[in-house]
Amino acid sequence: MQWGSGKVSSIVFAPMAEPSRSMGPSESQAYPPARVTKPFTGFVEFSPSFGPRPAVKHALLDFDGTLSLIREGWPAVMLGMFLEMLPRRVGEEAADRQMLWDDMMRLNGKQTIYQMIQLADRIRERGGQPQEPLWYKHEYLRRLDETIAGRREAIRTGAANREQYLVHGAIGLLEELRRRGLRLYLASGTDEPFVKAEAELLGLTPYFGSHVYGAVDDYRKFSKKLVIERIMKENQVAGEQLLAFGDGYVEIQNTKEVGGLAVAVASDEAHNGSGEFDSWKRNRLQEVGADVVIPDFRDAIPLLQCILDGAPRPDAAG
Repeated sequence: MQWGSGKVSSIVFAPMAEPSRSMGPSESQAYPPARVTKPFTGFVEFSPSFGPRPAVKHALLDFDGTLSLIREGWPAVMLGMFLEMLPRRVGEEAADRQMLWDDMMRLNGKQTIYQMIQLADRIRERGGQPQEPLWYKHEYLRRLDETIAGRREAIRTGAANREQYLVHGAIGLLEELRRRGLRLYLASGTDEPFVKAEAELLGLTPYFGSHVYGAVDDYRKFSKKLVIERIMKENQVAGEQLLAFGDGYVEIQNTKEVGGLAVAVASDEAHNGSGEFDSWKRNRLQEVGADVVIPDFRDAIPLLQCILDGAPRPDAAG
């Protein structure tokens, strides 16, 4: 069965009755994912073409939504600003909301500036005179900071446990990757100073060292594709030796383009630890070729055993 159809793969173990949550402004129809047997304790879906990669030595991880939840809720902030900026058409409010949402999520994982370029194009289509995309980016970041500044301060002062703002099981994944000797890289579409500061707040810097990369105002000088090319060039490795984790289509697509193995993290950011897929992310990331889809990292160890050790996939027991 081909992924991207909205259905789970042919791997089915006691499907749950409740549908997965949707990240979008309206619920999307999707079949429930499969609950697998031990050693996995939660949901996991493997592409029919999945194969182990014992030669993997490098792992690329996205930041927001994959590891960090400090910026959870960013879509509402961005969508609100986009709706405010877009010239309105009477009777098309719902269509505008859906169009802008789709624009945002289609570009999720790329640098924020690309979403602002798309906004400027939409404004121009309506006969408006848009600001420069960089102006929209800075205005969005200002608004988002009003939402998340309290979270950063709470972590900094100890009023909030940093684990509250980490995707469930993230530290366990990083510990296991490091124990296995993989070199880790963090790449984000968020501006680099914010990525570095928030990674430090969450205690993630020791896992990545100097390999933390983020967006810059001159967006042509950074992309996740460039980071992947740099990893391969500096270490003289083939794409088959790259493993990536992300909740945006960009890192999944870029990894697959070079022959790497891509794990999609379809995290339900608003309900961290629920173990449920975000159905919009899940369907989108399957469409761009993810090899595995997980809701979080509760099963990091058995997953890495399948990927790196060639342990049987859960469906092999069926």
